[in-house]
Amino acid sequence: MPFGLSVHYHESSPKNDTEEPTSKAENPTPSKSYGTIEAAAEAGGASQQVSQPETDVTPAPPAPLYKCIWKGWCSFYNKNSFLVLVVFAILIAYAYPPLGAEYLRPDITATWIAVLFIFVLAGMGIKTEEFAKAFQRFYFNVFLQVFNFGVVSAIVYGFSRFMLYVNALPQSLADGMTICASLPITVNMVLVLTKSAGGDEASAIFNAAFGNLVGVFLSPALILGYLGVKGEIDLGDVFFKLGLRVVLPIAVGQFLQKFVPPAKEFVKRYKKYFKEAQEYCLVFIVYTVFCKTFENGSDASAGDVFLMIALQFLMLGFVMILAWFSLRMLFRKEPTLQAMGLFGCTHKTVAMGVPLINAIYEDNPFVGLYTLPLLIWHPMQLVLGTAVAPHVAAYVQKKQELLAKEKEEHEKRDTEDTIKTMEMGASIDVQNMTEHDNSQH
Repeated sequence: MPFGLSVHYHESSPKNDTEEPTSKAENPTPSKSYGTIEAAAEAGGASQQVSQPETDVTPAPPAPLYKCIWKGWCSFYNKNSFLVLVVFAILIAYAYPPLGAEYLRPDITATWIAVLFIFVLAGMGIKTEEFAKAFQRFYFNVFLQVFNFGVVSAIVYGFSRFMLYVNALPQSLADGMTICASLPITVNMVLVLTKSAGGDEASAIFNAAFGNLVGVFLSPALILGYLGVKGEIDLGDVFFKLGLRVVLPIAVGQFLQKFVPPAKEFVKRYKKYFKEAQEYCLVFIVYTVFCKTFENGSDASAGDVFLMIALQFLMLGFVMILAWFSLRMLFRKEPTLQAMGLFGCTHKTVAMGVPLINAIYEDNPFVGLYTLPLLIWHPMQLVLGTAVAPHVAAYVQKKQELLAKEKEEHEKRDTEDTIKTMEMGASIDVQNMTEHDNSQH
């Protein structure tokens, strides 16, 4: 109690502030106790002052359920906008096919305007200056392109023919799986996954640019080579359309990139909006081809579609495993190339694939089903790639540390061998000099 009184008096009386140093000098021990209790009292008072308003403030009410649902939906849409739009486009096409098959004039809007816009932007995005780096990783680049175009397409083609032989899939979906497997590598997705997995980004940039440029010519050749030139396909007309709708717009995009800096800067400044516009054009093409398919009917049931989805997952998983072990065997001391190759060997582009399929099979009533396997492969490669990327990154880091340690030990052994060689040489020189001196004596 006396201490409590002294504390109260000290807080209320300014006079005691001037007398406190004298009391401390006269009696240091009680002063220490006094200070301790005073600090505790002040702390208690402060905590009471701080905590007092908290008792008056009521916690904020939880957000309404509809706001939580809307926030979650927005987050999902931002991450998977293309997939969501494609699903909605297919559903709308199923609800009323004539809108996209006839009234929106897809022969002009989808076949020409949307395709030209997509490939002009693609041409402006292809970095041909990266082609100068082709010989820096020559064998790796050759392996990746051969695996992506040749190995994957051959495996999927063989498997799809087997599924046709056992009557497990209709002709349209089996052909669509082969068409999907014959397309080139993605651009943005492979760069993002390579970076997250600790892979070689320079190799990703080169192979994405080179694969897309070569794919303009190689993919149609592979598709027609595997599936043959059917009755509704005029080969000369197909390549003429590809020249006008694909090759020419890419050339225009390259010209704008190289020789019209304002156009290049304008696209770069508004890259986000151009990317969204390109995505909407792709969705519009998908919508029109499915409108055409639903209007003319198809040879595939819902069960066939779900089976095809499962088979695409099986094929993608198999070729990823095959690519991984092949890369580890052929490029043992290049973990960053292994990481990049895992994605580069198996990814297929939807940005160039959909317009290419539409250009080749424009008049085919099953063009929507030819496109569907690609629309399944595309998000599936993102899901699987995102799942394995952290594990691949951990592997790359561990492998690089192990290789660095082995290199250090190798250099250490080389240094020791050099020292031993020098010591042996010095010893031999001394021995020779001694023998020379003895011979003279």
